[in-house]
Amino acid sequence: MLRPSDVEEAVSLLGEGARARAGNTGAASALAAGADVVDLTGVAGLRGVRPGPEGSVQVGAATTVAELAQAPGLARSHPALVRTAAALATPEVRESATVGGNLLQRNRCAYLRDPAFSCLQDGGRGCPARSGDHPRGVVVDSGGCVEPHPSSLAVALLAQEATVEVASPGGRRSVDAGELYASGEGAGDHVLGPDEVVVSVHLPGPAAGERVGHLRAAARSRAEWPLVEAVVRLGVSGGVVGHARVAVGAVARVPLRLPQVEQALVGARPGQALDERAERALEGVRSWCAPLPQTGYKVALLGATVRGALEEALADPGR
Repeated sequence: MLRPSDVEEAVSLLGEGARARAGNTGAASALAAGADVVDLTGVAGLRGVRPGPEGSVQVGAATTVAELAQAPGLARSHPALVRTAAALATPEVRESATVGGNLLQRNRCAYLRDPAFSCLQDGGRGCPARSGDHPRGVVVDSGGCVEPHPSSLAVALLAQEATVEVASPGGRRSVDAGELYASGEGAGDHVLGPDEVVVSVHLPGPAAGERVGHLRAAARSRAEWPLVEAVVRLGVSGGVVGHARVAVGAVARVPLRLPQVEQALVGARPGQALDERAERALEGVRSWCAPLPQTGYKVALLGATVRGALEEALADPGR
């Protein structure tokens, strides 16, 4: 186990073939592969929730999901992220898993994890799940891998319009949260190289009159990855929706924003007019889906989950 003292040393060690871990929920797989493990838990500056100007917040990548879910200031300023964090996995996992680890986790495809199969994800050709079992697979099909990215926090950060600070051998850069997964349509679960580290997540301040909703549709209520997940943020001022962000997960290889739904919500007044606009937009989303043979049920579930998150947001008294 390698224990760097700062981010730059960690990046250097990763460049030599080691693999990074912080919460160690995935350390066993790294050790089984014979790789050195770079322990990020002692790296200065990677942990904690720090307020910034104009209501913005910086979250260290080694902050645990439990710390995120229990941060009082964050619950007031960015409740959509806190609700998402509090709902994922189990209390034991949340105490160990980190923000960076959740964002960059490996997908859960059984074919990928079975050494008897080869696929796009491990450098092979084709996707055995496409012609095999895929009941949890995508409903927005890009033609490649059919396993959705499993990060719930990525969905919330997409709705929060967050940016992610990444350290690499060439220095540091900032990327939009959605851009972490821009190449996920093909082989990779994320775009970062093996010698790059997520340093922190930066959240802009909340919208005026912000109301939020989060809904996670799962086969069981505990310790389950979602079948569909939705995060809704509405900024309501003067009785009119002036700002809307809607993000969904577990329906495509990457977390998605739904701009057609967002556009339908802006300018509406909470009530029947907004309901009618939302329903028309959701009809468009459903028609946009291209389900696999075993994921047709997700078309209706996607609409119902977004609708439920929207109803929760409208019932939110706001901030």
